[in-house]
Amino acid sequence: MEINDLTPAEERVWRAFPRGENVDFRDTPDEDAATGGDWGEERTLRASVLRALLVSAPAEDGEISALRITGARITGPLDLTYAVLDRPVRMSHCHFDGHLEFYGTRLPRLNLRGSVLPGLRLASARVDGSVQLSGCRAGRLMLAGTEIGGAVFLERAELGAEDDAPVLQLNQTAIGDDLWAPGLRTRGEIRATGASVAGSVNLNESRLTHPGRTALDAETLTVEGDVQIRHAEVRGGVGLRGARIAGRLDLSYTLLSHPGGTALQASSCSLGELWLRRGPAVEGTLNLRRSQLEALFVDPEVVPDSVHLSDLTYAALAPHIPAEHRLPMLERDRDGYVPHAYEQLTAAYRRIGDDHAVRLVQLAKQRRHRRTLPWYGRMWGLVQDVTVGYGFRPLRAAVWLLSLLAIGSAAFALHHPQPLKAGEAPPFNPVFYTLDLLLPVLSFGQESAYAPRGGYQALAYALVLTGWILASTVIAGVTRTVSRQ
Repeated sequence: MEINDLTPAEERVWRAFPRGENVDFRDTPDEDAATGGDWGEERTLRASVLRALLVSAPAEDGEISALRITGARITGPLDLTYAVLDRPVRMSHCHFDGHLEFYGTRLPRLNLRGSVLPGLRLASARVDGSVQLSGCRAGRLMLAGTEIGGAVFLERAELGAEDDAPVLQLNQTAIGDDLWAPGLRTRGEIRATGASVAGSVNLNESRLTHPGRTALDAETLTVEGDVQIRHAEVRGGVGLRGARIAGRLDLSYTLLSHPGGTALQASSCSLGELWLRRGPAVEGTLNLRRSQLEALFVDPEVVPDSVHLSDLTYAALAPHIPAEHRLPMLERDRDGYVPHAYEQLTAAYRRIGDDHAVRLVQLAKQRRHRRTLPWYGRMWGLVQDVTVGYGFRPLRAAVWLLSLLAIGSAAFALHHPQPLKAGEAPPFNPVFYTLDLLLPVLSFGQESAYAPRGGYQALAYALVLTGWILASTVIAGVTRTVSRQ
């Protein structure tokens, strides 16, 4: 392209390029691309001119060339497919009529801050530095399979397309620093499956909308730092199955809404910490199956009516609240009775020395297990529960023993049973006689020397039977308690 073919606006850019100077076409410094006023010829550039400039324009000795444009309208598609650029590209607060094609492109840095564009295809590319897309308004951003040496900035960006394809593709993308996107607004799916982030992910105060479908698909995501989605609103499913997050997955103060589906799919994950605190109740299912956490920070009010907790492991549980507030979460498991979930909760309370909570969780576990047994098992379990609370209410045994001892002693004091051998029986003592009936392993010589008649014989049989049941449940409960230690 000859220099004589350029418009005055294009000539300004062409002459500024070798020295890396910025060309600002805005009437005011705070003018933005969405309301850029008059897009006349004095601020219009052809994409073909920019392509020629980046690919073949000569550099000046002693100068560092770069494309730096602000507030321009760029007509036509900018196609740099497979181009190898050694100059940074900054086209901020610009308005693009056509798509930006950077498939397979290699460049030092890309800055489209505050621009409006129908779409960017930066797939299977390599960017040595950062990709700056903050404040952009775009239909679709495709960065799949791209290696980015620095950070990706999407702060306050707005993405949305009419069809059902993902509006932001980061699948298999490798980011050498942070993914910085607080205030991001999307209408459609974000796909980040298999992506890796060497820094942290920030989606605080974002609004991700894809009702009835997946809003964020980040299966097998790897993040060396934290993933923060605080004070956000996600309408659609969040998929993190198999993710590896070394730091914290923080969903505090965030609305997760996917009614009738899985609002948070975080199964088979490895997380440093998971925070689900101080937000509205999750609308949909919470799936944490087979995940491994160092710490779980969850408020009971946030937990939905449907959960999957099978094989979930965590070393610490916070905040420390009574077990009565934690147990309903285990009752909501869609897999039914999951013994492992109760054992994990027990271990968390045991680590902080809350013995009362430990006993309460174990008692709840036995009661839940009882509902899975056949009728005879449920009957025996009910006996153990009523008598000694499955061994976790040992004082109940003493109360039952004293109550039965008082009843038997009073009854036999009013009516002494007849001695089996007159003159050989020891003096009758109603208290020790009742103890002989109640305690099968002890003998005070009373039961074998006296024989009650009529209704008192039935009472004696009832005391013997009750004593055996009480002894069996106590032994079962003590054995269960010792085995837990």
